[in-house]
Amino acid sequence: MVPIPGSGLAKGLAVTLRTMTRKSVTDQYPDTQPDLPPRTRGVIGLFEENCTVCMLCARECPDWCIYIDSHKETVPAATPGGRERSRNVLDRFAIDFALCMYCGICIEVCPFDALFWSPEFEYAETDIRDLTHERDKLREWMWTVPAPPALDPGAEEPKEIAAARKTAEKLAAARAEPTEPQEGQS
Repeated sequence: MVPIPGSGLAKGLAVTLRTMTRKSVTDQYPDTQPDLPPRTRGVIGLFEENCTVCMLCARECPDWCIYIDSHKETVPAATPGGRERSRNVLDRFAIDFALCMYCGICIEVCPFDALFWSPEFEYAETDIRDLTHERDKLREWMWTVPAPPALDPGAEEPKEIAAARKTAEKLAAARAEPTEPQEGQS
């Protein structure tokens, strides 16, 4: 079958005309907020209490956009005769969102769950140098992180919780059993 000359142009114009007759759906963004999915990736929030300054997030970041500074602090011995311990104290934790490619590697490698995805997406700045956000701003975003989804009701209980539950049940059963008086006791 031989195509009719200009049929492709006619089909294209027909699509254009159909689209022109439909009512456009436009959300007026600043006035109406978009309806985002619950686990949307916006920015990275920092839960400072969990950060041990292990620097895994900064080492694994492909863009090197995470800046961490810390110092060592000596903790006195908990008991007399014990030895003093030293621990890292976080001085600075900053993420340069102008460099960040939002890959999530830093969140995945954090062994202490100090980094989370926040659904916040309104953090535009007029100057690109202001896109480096320090730990106080990252902490503010932490409080917008949604709770994790509920576990599947049919899922198997985690081994750690099952072991702890069994131990607690054994202790409760041992306390509930009345002890028999030994000889010589009344």
